[in-house]
Amino acid sequence: MTEQRQLYDYWAARAGDRLPGRRDINPADFPKLLPGISLIDVMATDQRFRVRLAGTRLREIYEREITGLYLDELDWGDRRDYWVSAYERVVGTGRPAQGVVRGPRASKEHLVQFWLRLPLSSDARRIDMILCHDAFVPAMDLSTSQDQLGGGVGKVLAFTQSP
Repeated sequence: MTEQRQLYDYWAARAGDRLPGRRDINPADFPKLLPGISLIDVMATDQRFRVRLAGTRLREIYEREITGLYLDELDWGDRRDYWVSAYERVVGTGRPAQGVVRGPRASKEHLVQFWLRLPLSSDARRIDMILCHDAFVPAMDLSTSQDQLGGGVGKVLAFTQSP
């Protein structure tokens, strides 16, 4: 997705030869992306992830405000392990990850979610925050057939490590 490439390029430009931190990211630089942006705190004390900030599109998808919640409190249905693995992978490798999944949460099977997760570090050593972008597209709006989208509810379509 074009928006995610824009955010990735922005993040990479801020990174240089180190991981960027929250202080390096200015939301005013990408205002059109803000509805799909979230910031996730990596809680070192209990190995959990907490939503520091969530854009308005995420509130629509989850049908409630998710700012302040831990990720394991979200309604992911049978995709919980998929999402926990995605966040743990970003923290463990210190590298961006992206993917596509059908049905981002229970009762949203009609959507396809394109996601991007970008690590942030306040001390250039430990990943303490993840900058996220999520785009949701009705499956029927995609030019790809349902068979190519993986058919079943909650099907993981892709999970890749970014360069």
